[in-house]
Amino acid sequence: MTTAPTEPTEPLWQPDEERVARAAVTRFQAWAAEHHGAPADGGYPTLHRWSVDEPEAFWKAVAEWFDVRFSTPYARVLGDRSMPGAEWFPGATLNYAEHALRAAADRPGDTALLHVDETHDPVPVTWAELRRQVGSLAAELRALGVRPGDRVSGYLPNVPQAVVALLATAAVGAVWTSCAPDFGARSVLDRFQQVEPVVLFAVDGYRYGGKQHDRRDTVAELRAELPTLRAVVHIPLLGTPAPEGALDWDGLVAADTEPVFEQVPFAHPLWVLYSSGTTGLPKAIVQSQGGILVEHLKQLGLHCDLGPDDVFFWYTSTGWMMWNFLVSGLLTGTTVVLYDGSPGHPDTGAQWRVAERTGATLYGTSAAYVMACAKADVHPGRDFDLSAVRCVATTGSPLPPDGFRWLHDEVREDLWIASVSGGTDVCSCFAGAVPTLPVHIGELQAAGLGTDLQAWDPSGKPVIGEVGELVVTNPMPSMPIHFWNDPDGSRYRDSYFEMFPGVWRHGDWITITDRGSVVIHGRSDSTLNRQGVRMGSADIYEAVERLPEIRESLVIGLEEPDGGYWMPLFVHLAEGAALDDDLIARIKATIRAELSPRHVPDEIIEVPGVPHTLTGKRIEVPVKRLLQGTPLEKAVNAGSVDDLRLLRFYESLAAARRG
Repeated sequence: MTTAPTEPTEPLWQPDEERVARAAVTRFQAWAAEHHGAPADGGYPTLHRWSVDEPEAFWKAVAEWFDVRFSTPYARVLGDRSMPGAEWFPGATLNYAEHALRAAADRPGDTALLHVDETHDPVPVTWAELRRQVGSLAAELRALGVRPGDRVSGYLPNVPQAVVALLATAAVGAVWTSCAPDFGARSVLDRFQQVEPVVLFAVDGYRYGGKQHDRRDTVAELRAELPTLRAVVHIPLLGTPAPEGALDWDGLVAADTEPVFEQVPFAHPLWVLYSSGTTGLPKAIVQSQGGILVEHLKQLGLHCDLGPDDVFFWYTSTGWMMWNFLVSGLLTGTTVVLYDGSPGHPDTGAQWRVAERTGATLYGTSAAYVMACAKADVHPGRDFDLSAVRCVATTGSPLPPDGFRWLHDEVREDLWIASVSGGTDVCSCFAGAVPTLPVHIGELQAAGLGTDLQAWDPSGKPVIGEVGELVVTNPMPSMPIHFWNDPDGSRYRDSYFEMFPGVWRHGDWITITDRGSVVIHGRSDSTLNRQGVRMGSADIYEAVERLPEIRESLVIGLEEPDGGYWMPLFVHLAEGAALDDDLIARIKATIRAELSPRHVPDEIIEVPGVPHTLTGKRIEVPVKRLLQGTPLEKAVNAGSVDDLRLLRFYESLAAARRG
């Protein structure tokens, strides 16, 4: 698929001069020009060019601007820039948790965390109290024998205890890893068994959708199947007593203990995140204390423009990288909102109510939630006081053009809409928010600082205005230091560096426009390629799901043995809708008119539901494998799917087609 050169269209939103002047990235550029040779003029585009041409100068400037405290100095910024294996700030030692709690020194009584449950009433935790609890828990972890490099796991919802546990783990120099309590035992064990944790923090249950969900049996199973555990900490969200042999949370955070921050090498592991793991075991992705620290300071402090006066709310769970990203809001002295509950309880407008009641200045959500609000006739700007919200950010999937228009029309005309795209693999964004640039409908504003983002054709040639593979040609500090249980690094190399050796290939189709903005088209490994015309699945979803009868859809392009190409569209219908000749005709007409006649599906098939990963992404590649005849147990990791029964439908369809 080729896109025409970007037309000089009017932006949907443009920051005014005052906003540009006070943005942190503007002040950073002026300071970096004076001290580090950055260009003083030309705004963001020239700053970005400098940041990728001179990565050592740029990342040194980031570390100085945000006053990163190295307890031992670094020899140079980038010891080795090869990918994989780039060596950042060799010789330096520091601690992530120490930086996350710095605001406690100057603003002890201010609010660090706002905890919100389904009542939507915020409960504050001050900086002083957060620091005290972290100090107490870190001392208890050391008393339990937890040492730098040991793994500490959490089976926890998005509650303050999870943040305290992460920061205490980092303070000790141990390695944090977490799963949300809606994950079943098998799914959690597929993750935690790989890393062999010595401590497990676990809730007795959680509340979601107005109901209590008891997880004590699951926790008992985790304890039985994790032989490396030395201690289990019981967090009684539902008020149950600690099971035999478990420690009680309150006792571990009761002391008034000054935190001791282990000074660890820059590349020391901070946490393990997990890919969706649609085939095989999930990838256990290890990121470093220093790499995450400088990358998140850049992303949150410059791109998201967050500081001590801000309130940062992103709807997420502890099983998604966005939770780790949200916690890093503490690095910029920002108040972080932890919402534990259903995104749509008691009604679809729930997240907007949380944004109102917490005074959120940056509110992040999923593109899917925005589109659900549009379909449910929610009117946030009319029904809620969102005057504090200056930015609404979305991720998880591309925000369709209609989503941009809806946010602009229904929240506020003077609203910075930041559609962002990155990955668990780097726990950050490749492209997205820039407070000083205009917003164009359907586009991410620009590539991130220090990220040499390019679109490459199959021969490895950069293209502008055309669809290509998302690649990053220089190292980012938050790229994985390694995968757990990948001793020779082969799985890491195969995941990102197989197609273009030495260059990170992420697996998304993107277009970089001639104005430097970015359009995301969906996963390149499930791309629709008909008669040489390539299209991302996201383009199809955006068009089809505008129709009120379509709740959700899934499109698959299947290369057939005879050289043919079968492209079915699976539709999950809204209640009361019927897949009759009229609806089929309208679906086809929509795709033909808005996208391409070549991408009109060969068949439109009603399905009982669309399967997702546990982090909410549509499962495209495993469905493609099922339709090609791969057995279910080989096509997908059962523990990574939200509803395995839905995949049986596609398995039966494949059998019928082979018939």
